[in-house]
Amino acid sequence: MRLLAVHAHPDDESSKGAATMARYAAEGHDVLVVTLTDGSRGDILNPAMDLPGIKENITQVRREEMAKAEEILGVQHRWLGYVDSGLPEGDPLPPLPEGCFALVPLDESTEALVEIVRDFKPHVMLTYDERGGYPHPDHIRCHEVSMAAFEDAADASKYPDAGEPWVVSKIYYIHGFMRAAMVKYGEELERVGQENPFKEFLAKWDAKDDLMNRVTTQIECADYFDKRDDALRAHATQVDPNGFFFAVPPEWKKRLWPTEEFELAKTRVTTAIPETDLFAGIEDGVLVEAGE
Repeated sequence: MRLLAVHAHPDDESSKGAATMARYAAEGHDVLVVTLTDGSRGDILNPAMDLPGIKENITQVRREEMAKAEEILGVQHRWLGYVDSGLPEGDPLPPLPEGCFALVPLDESTEALVEIVRDFKPHVMLTYDERGGYPHPDHIRCHEVSMAAFEDAADASKYPDAGEPWVVSKIYYIHGFMRAAMVKYGEELERVGQENPFKEFLAKWDAKDDLMNRVTTQIECADYFDKRDDALRAHATQVDPNGFFFAVPPEWKKRLWPTEEFELAKTRVTTAIPETDLFAGIEDGVLVEAGE
């Protein structure tokens, strides 16, 4: 089976569904990560990497980090090559930089992704939900491009120069950072007398926005959490090894929350919800006719 994960920036693949990808790759499935942008506008979030020459060469540095992460996860990788849009801040928000990914016409970026879909021929795609996971313009555009490519890759009338049509069976939204998991982690830290780094974050998170009510699919992947963490650390400019992601000891994560969560967004095969396998229903599934 083949799994295609579409991500906005280098490092996103290691913080969203990474252990699941590592598990499927280790089990012999073909896993491909597509990174839509170059990550060139990402801030240096690890103080130890705020060094002369890093910011000036950030695009190349992030390519090297991505190469390390893909090797750790055991996945294939392709760049789509668009320019990072950055995360505009302020009130009112400043305009997006000219030529950035979020401003590229949707048809153009969709055709580029369709070409990869038709070449790789995935059975399943992964992407972000309609909010982008969080409201970064590149994440929202990633959702739009992925959903368009899921449909258009199967349509022979769309982008005839992008290869022979290919029907992807299913597409999922990746739901990382589960509120319920953070609550568990925080409670365990407090129980042993340690500081709870999630408290302030959770206080701003309205319980009604908890994504667990959208989850259809949970993948057991605790055995691959170490690879996920190592892949994150490979993105050294973006991830502080003493920061938020690593506040909880690895063994606690495996015990308290051993899964990663996904939402089945669209399917062309029949499957039973809840699922424990992204490929559920595909081998023996019945294709769903368009419009059903």
